[in-house]
Amino acid sequence: MIRVRYNFFPPPQKSIHSEILIIVLPVPVIDDVKSLRALVNPEISRIRNIGIMAHIDAGKTTTTERMLYYAGYTRALGDVDDGDTVTDFMAQERERGITIQSAAVSFDWKSHRINLIDTPGHVDFTLEVERALRVLDGAVAVFDASAGVEAQTLTVWRQAEKHHIPCVCFLNKMDKPAANFCIESIRKKLKANPVLLQIPVGSGKNFTGVVDLLTSRKLMWKMKSMRDDGRVFEVKALDRSDDPDLLQVVSDARTALIEQVADLDDEFAELLLTDFSENFDAIPSNKLQEAVRRVTLARKGVPVLCGSSLRNKGVQPLLDAITAYLPAPNERHHDVVRWYKDDLCALAFKVLHDKQRGPLVFLRIYSGTLKPQTALHNINRNSTERMSRLLVPFADQHVEIPSMTAGNIALTVGLKQTVTGDTIVSSKASAAAAAHRAQNDNEAGKRSRECASVILSGVEVPDPVFFCTIEPPSMSKQADLENVLNCLQREDPSLKVRLDPDSGQTILCGMGELHIEIIHDRIRREYGIETHLGPLQVAYRETVLHEASASDTLDRTVGERRHVVTVELAVRPVDITSVGGSCELAFTEELEGQLSAEMKEAVENGVHSSFLQGPLLGYPLQGVSTLIQCVTIEPGTSPAMVSACVSRCMLKALRLAGGQVLEPVMSLEVTVGEDHLSSVLGDLAQRRGTVRDIQSRHDNKVLLATVPLAEMMGYSTVLRTLTSGNATFSLELDTYEAMNPQEQNTLLKRLSGLL
Repeated sequence: MIRVRYNFFPPPQKSIHSEILIIVLPVPVIDDVKSLRALVNPEISRIRNIGIMAHIDAGKTTTTERMLYYAGYTRALGDVDDGDTVTDFMAQERERGITIQSAAVSFDWKSHRINLIDTPGHVDFTLEVERALRVLDGAVAVFDASAGVEAQTLTVWRQAEKHHIPCVCFLNKMDKPAANFCIESIRKKLKANPVLLQIPVGSGKNFTGVVDLLTSRKLMWKMKSMRDDGRVFEVKALDRSDDPDLLQVVSDARTALIEQVADLDDEFAELLLTDFSENFDAIPSNKLQEAVRRVTLARKGVPVLCGSSLRNKGVQPLLDAITAYLPAPNERHHDVVRWYKDDLCALAFKVLHDKQRGPLVFLRIYSGTLKPQTALHNINRNSTERMSRLLVPFADQHVEIPSMTAGNIALTVGLKQTVTGDTIVSSKASAAAAAHRAQNDNEAGKRSRECASVILSGVEVPDPVFFCTIEPPSMSKQADLENVLNCLQREDPSLKVRLDPDSGQTILCGMGELHIEIIHDRIRREYGIETHLGPLQVAYRETVLHEASASDTLDRTVGERRHVVTVELAVRPVDITSVGGSCELAFTEELEGQLSAEMKEAVENGVHSSFLQGPLLGYPLQGVSTLIQCVTIEPGTSPAMVSACVSRCMLKALRLAGGQVLEPVMSLEVTVGEDHLSSVLGDLAQRRGTVRDIQSRHDNKVLLATVPLAEMMGYSTVLRTLTSGNATFSLELDTYEAMNPQEQNTLLKRLSGLL
């Protein structure tokens, strides 16, 4: 027996006052799972590269799971709590019920190819979001409708804005009792312009569907049982028999939508005033949809939809919105596409290690066609490698294919030297030809001073904030551990491994407690090495207190060659409030023209090496500006000697300027019941925390505070104890601040072994 399900497609538009019930013609859909081999290979205008991003536990993975099910690529609906979702395939993800690493899946929806990346919501894995958004064309921001904009929502939204990515908002969990339409939260906290496209029908447990404001149709999911998969839903035009209050709300919301879009899109405003000035309601839905698309692509507004992924409501319209409003790859207008033309140009944005296949490299193809068994040139490494196999990514299951065209995301086997952020092209010759076209473009546009690069910008990696020692169970396992750590660093650039020069111990540096805990667990499970971790330490920074100048001369004879160099420089403190806290380097105008490129690079290397180790405790410097005032170099002096002299001179200047320890300060958001608020506030006061605001969110209080990272060790356990498990919190690095003298003296004594 063949089981048959039905999909319902929207009928032609009807007036809001129509009394005719629209009967939807069923189209049979066989309940079989589609094969990735049957993926359509559409033209580039029908490709959508999107990411799902949100605060932790907003419903990203559940939404992705429903998309795959309704598109026909999974047989059953997975559940995060049950640990059987497609994109959360790591053992650690299924045990904790959170997404740890981004997972890519490809599927078809109504003749469109959707390449989707499900990203983590935890701040410790923010690099996964960063490198996904770097190569995507659009994003779906998922919100918990009962919470609105949360701490990590702000972070991922800023990341999307940095890459100029158009977004669609999905208000999830509309079935929760405290759910509300958090439009004002989006407008005020994200500084975005929400364009409301749907109105919910019912609220809380009575949430049954949505009204599409573009077409004035009601989409209703009439669930007969908790096991109903939501694939079948009813679509009908609003008529006089509907609730009068709902009709009025829809009428007002549609009028507001038309006026808002007209304000944001000149073409639509002209159409409205020319052809529909007497009756705005007569504007065709397709014209309104086209205008919303233009507004979205221009990032003037953000379409807002709603639903409940867990209850299988509202996901199909979200898929339609992805294809209707988010851009195709050819609408993003990357310069490299014009410069490389039909030659291959791709960016490596993620690396995974497979025990059988070796390194698996994810590539976003910007131009040309990728084929297996071809030699590829890595511009960053200046090396050529042969790609053996080409795969379509589907979480941890992949299908081999013969070719992949521009605009898609591919998974490759055989690129052993490629790392995250590398630009891959077909040959050196194609890169040279692209560079020539880029130069001609610059000259034609009178931008000859700008250096057009045919190398794609890589992925910005944040600095780690925690570190600890890691030791193998025995010296015989040391080599194995080093190999494992090399593999993990290649997979995760936010993980840093270094050797302590004094103790000889291996230091593991990560983005947070959870990050290091996951790395430790992976080493044990995936590689079978029972390592020991030392206590977690905070990654402090150092800066200078005053301006100071220094000079130094190096005069050394090596063999028959004499090296003589004299350096004069000055250091001074600059702003330390930014998270990045960059250190600046400048040359005097006179010196800029005197130094050769080789010697200038040697000076820069000497200064930058000094930035990595401060004079007080050896922590990296932050907020220090260096001015190179004079460099005198005798003929025959090597660049290495110049760098050594500059480093020595920098150390003198830094000691004269006086040192100051900076500590990372976190932005903390705690959601807690009012009865436990006083306990949480008292605990924060003991942790040197500063309360910025206390907000109300339904029956809970949201506590916003700043607190030093050093005081947040094991906070999750303490908070669970204080509130009997009825509180949640999120942390995000806010800034680095100078420690007060008492705290600094305590730290100095502790690190020197006196405490």
